[in-house]
Order: sequence, then C-alpha cells, then structure tokens
Amino acid sequence: MIQSVKHSGEVVPSRPATALQMTGTAQGVRIMDLLLKAKLQKQRYHLVGEHGGVKTCHWTKESLLRDRQCYKGQFYGVASHNCMQMSPVVDQCNLACTYCWREPHMDSLELTDQDPLEMLYESVRAQRRLLSGFGGNEAVPHEKWLDAQNPKHVAISLNGEPTLYTRLSEYMELCHKHGMTTMLVTNGTFPKVLAELDTLPTQLYVSVDAPNKQVFDEICKPKWNSAAWDRFEQTIDLLPSLDTRIVCRHTLIKGKNMSEQNVREFAALDNRADPDWIEAKGYVFVGHSRENLSMENMPSHEDILNFSNAIAPLTNRRVLSDSRPSRVALIGNEIIPIPIPEAEVSFPEDLGIAPSVKHLKIA
Repeated sequence: MIQSVKHSGEVVPSRPATALQMTGTAQGVRIMDLLLKAKLQKQRYHLVGEHGGVKTCHWTKESLLRDRQCYKGQFYGVASHNCMQMSPVVDQCNLACTYCWREPHMDSLELTDQDPLEMLYESVRAQRRLLSGFGGNEAVPHEKWLDAQNPKHVAISLNGEPTLYTRLSEYMELCHKHGMTTMLVTNGTFPKVLAELDTLPTQLYVSVDAPNKQVFDEICKPKWNSAAWDRFEQTIDLLPSLDTRIVCRHTLIKGKNMSEQNVREFAALDNRADPDWIEAKGYVFVGHSRENLSMENMPSHEDILNFSNAIAPLTNRRVLSDSRPSRVALIGNEIIPIPIPEAEVSFPEDLGIAPSVKHLKIA
C-alpha cells in the first residue's frame, strides 16, 4: 500500500521498503532496489550513498581523448573535462517521461537526507575512480587529466529528480565553497522546494517539455499526482523571482510537441518564466525511450533550428548558437560564460579515489 510523506510541504508517495530495498543495518536505512542497482552498475554508474550516483559524461571522455567539448562549453564556457555529472537520487522520479533514455526508476519515492559533505566527497572520489583509466592513456594530456581530478562544475542531473534530495541546498552551498559551479536540472514539479532553497544553483535548468497539460500528461506521464502540471506552472511563475541564471529547456519530439500551435504555447510559457536562455534540444532515439517512441520522433537538426527561429521572435530573443553533435540550439540575447566561484575550502589532500566495486549480477 502506498503511503504519503511530506517534502518541503508537498506530499509525495512512499511505501514501506521491501526486503530488496532494506539494508541489514539496525537503523533500517533504505537503499535502492537491487535489480535497479545492478542495471545502473552495468551502465557504468558509480553509486554513492543510499540513492546517489556519478557517471562519466560522454563529453568528459571526448574532452580528455580528443579535445572536443560539450555544447555547455560552447554556450556557457563549461570545460567538459572539469565537469562532474551526478545525481543525489539516480533511482527516483515522480514522472515517467516517454523520451527519457535513462533506466526506469523505483516505483516508490524514498526521500534521502544523506549528509551533503559526504555526498560531495564520495561523488568526487567516484569521479576520480571513473577517470582513473585515462591517466595512463597516451592520447590524454597528463596535465589535463590531473586537472580533471578536482571538478569545477557539478551537473546535478544524470538521472532521477534531484529536488527529492532533502539537503540539496546544503549540498550546492558546499559545492560553491569548494570552488565549483552547480547546474541543477529539474522537472519543475516541486515549486516549494525551489522557492525554499537557501542556496540557489549557479544555473537552474527547468525541463519545459510540454506546452500544455494534455501533452504533459501524454509525454511526461505523472506517476501519482494529477496536479503535477499545476505545480509545474507554479514553478514557471516562480522563476522570475529567483536570483540566478535560468534556462528553460524544450525537448523536441517530432509529432508530439513541435506544431505551430505548440511553438506559440511554448513561447507563452517562456515569456512567463522569463529565463536568461532557452534551449531547444532534439529527442534522441536511444536507451529506454526506444520502448515508448520511434526513430520518426527524432527531429533533424534543421527541424530544431526551424523551431528555434520560430520561437525566438515570439520571446524577444534570437538564436545565439547551435551544436549539431548535441542536437541543440541556444536562444537568448547574449552569451555569458558561467562564473566559477572562488574556493573557500579545498578538498582534503588524502581524499583519494573510491575503491573499485564488484558489480551485482542481473538474474
């Protein structure tokens, strides 16, 4: 039977942990489902704490091996080899988006309050473990590899909905004190969490992937709460009051959310949110999303640019840049590199790297 718990004043479903979800500790700390854990490990996630995880981004590898950069480098000045991709809750989300290529999440929500300093240090140790094999690669400049050991950017995205982490604000504050930017990606359905953050991310991404409730219910598929769209709209109206860099990201799905009417509806949402930038990013037919969509739902880069050129004048912006490899365009008024905070605290000299982990087997 599903029960409810409150998270920053908002009710989210929970249920008693099964035997597979419980540790053997006296405290009964809840952990992720073991089958899901095995699947994530197979996909090269390094799991951290109860629900967190780190995974090396494709563009981090490309930066080290071939000096190529992610679109975040082109748009915002983020050095890909210095970026750590992580999530405090890789296994949990309140939506079941059809276009999400990540592994499906647990069918219940177990809020985690893991110590944020432990989360940060274990994530950096995990990042070092994941990058350790590049240290002896002759194609990788050794100085660049050494520089990658202490990330300067933390992309809090990866998988799951990070606003389900109850100590997110503290975690981001610690990142900033260690001289790292934070780029938080959220589905926007927990507006009270965002409103109550004592520390805002350096850059906040809100996934604005549906132009109206009908499309939202069809492609974002709220698992439990029929009011998810209403809460999303509350976030849209909250954004102008948040004193940080804000991006509204549209995931474009051909045949689902790219009609002329949809463009006008997206523009109306963007005008309410008044973000610094809008990203138009094409859906890619990979991973778990292949069970929900087809190759025909992938827009071409020309489709993405056509959408971007259509929405730009409706939001009093212009197309600033685009990246064909990443299938994305940037809409705004000016490109401004992300500011890296000055470090107040250094990582411990003996922080080291995470030990190698024996992966669970999938039955």
